Amino acid sequence: MPLNFARRLTGSRRDSAADFQLGVLLAFIAGAANAGGFVAIGQYTSHMTGIVSAIADHLVLGGQAVVLGGVAALLSFLAGAMMTAILVNWARQRGFSSLYAGPLLLEAALLLVFGVVGARLQHISGLVVPATVMLLCFIMGLQNAVISKVSRATIRTTHVTGIVTDLGIELGKAVYWNGRAQPAESRVMADNGRLKVLGGLLGSFFAGAVLGAVAFGSMGYVATVPLAAALMLVAGVPAFDDVWSRFRNPTNGTP
Repeated sequence: MPLNFARRLTGSRRDSAADFQLGVLLAFIAGAANAGGFVAIGQYTSHMTGIVSAIADHLVLGGQAVVLGGVAALLSFLAGAMMTAILVNWARQRGFSSLYAGPLLLEAALLLVFGVVGARLQHISGLVVPATVMLLCFIMGLQNAVISKVSRATIRTTHVTGIVTDLGIELGKAVYWNGRAQPAESRVMADNGRLKVLGGLLGSFFAGAVLGAVAFGSMGYVATVPLAAALMLVAGVPAFDDVWSRFRNPTNGTP
């Protein structure tokens, strides 16, 4: 059932399958937004390692504009992650079942803002590019924190370096030769479930990046609409459940 599926993805009662499915969806959206943002403004916005490195480099080399832009991007990503923590804990204290719907609905709204504002002001690059970078970094921080809290920091959707590192570790275990005399309890074995999760996240991010680049290249900023719609579909159902529950019983869940 589509409605029950949406409730399971963002609800407080979770299992590893729901975490994986939500992670794959968010990785796809992150890849599309990151690659699409590069096509639109010529800059990636999920790569905090590169941004911090650029800040350090240009601090030494004297590129003040790059340093200020990098700091703004870093703070925006940090603010996005903070906002997720605020929204999730606010929902938890009020007994909402859709703990993670709020940040995803906010992300959907901000993606639409990115699309609308970018389309209207795309010819004013001096104004649009810095603001767009900050907006997309905020979105990336918001989203990465959602799946981090959902999975207890075992899944990331924008941090591909970590995904590839963990995938390499598991593949190293998979090809490790234990030897016939090696006792069963000390054999090095790959976690096949972990391999599936990591491979799915990497593949989903890559697929989203390819389709995002194609969509932004051919459609422009309107390509944000299906991404926002997917998030609204997933998060809107459980959020409506909570709103309807409070409407029917206003005292339920009052902190």
